[in-house]
Amino acid sequence: MPGVIVTGPPRAEAEDVEELSGYGVATIHEAMGRTGLLGHELRPNQRDTRIAGTAVTVLSWPGDNLMIHAAVEQCGEGDVLVVATTSPSTDGMFGELFATALRQRGVRGVVTAAGIRDTAELRAMGFPAWSAAVSAQGTVKATGGSVNVPVVIGGRTVRPGDVIVADDDGVVVVPRETARDAADRSRARQEKESATRAAFLEGQLGLDRYGLRETLRRLGVEYRTYEEEHAGAGS
Repeated sequence: MPGVIVTGPPRAEAEDVEELSGYGVATIHEAMGRTGLLGHELRPNQRDTRIAGTAVTVLSWPGDNLMIHAAVEQCGEGDVLVVATTSPSTDGMFGELFATALRQRGVRGVVTAAGIRDTAELRAMGFPAWSAAVSAQGTVKATGGSVNVPVVIGGRTVRPGDVIVADDDGVVVVPRETARDAADRSRARQEKESATRAAFLEGQLGLDRYGLRETLRRLGVEYRTYEEEHAGAGS
């Protein structure tokens, strides 16, 4: 499989990445119109961790991590490595040695549609990882692929330089051109949620705050007492 290594792709502005790092994946996803999630299959190797950074993308052959080695050279401070394969793979393509090399370059974590291994070591060294699988299965370094090209994970395209935000809820991608707008929308949503939280703490119901009683009526949902619902049941 021929491939290409693209150097120096454009990246989202650092200040936009920094602001997005303050919002949860669910908040950003909702703020962007329920878009950007990379699928429920990606699960964190750690807990209570959130990262945000710019994507360095890898397209590899299944069971072959040659292009991850090539991608390390293209990674820098504030990046997140994003690995996809040309067909589904659960092999453990990423482990502690890769994490050691990437951490030295300021990389904030890895997201892969394939598998990781050395999970205890990754947690011990504090290198965050999100993956579709965990497997001790080894890999080869024999087939060409590409670095810093668009890849698809969970039906979403990730381009080099896009913003990746990942936490316990999953992973979301924000296109680099719309990172500022996504940050603004996420801030507004967080402020709205804060106001709603305060209202719930005062006893207000979601049915009233969101105007859902009218929705129930419109859908024909009725309120009945237990006696009304079961009248005649014993006759």
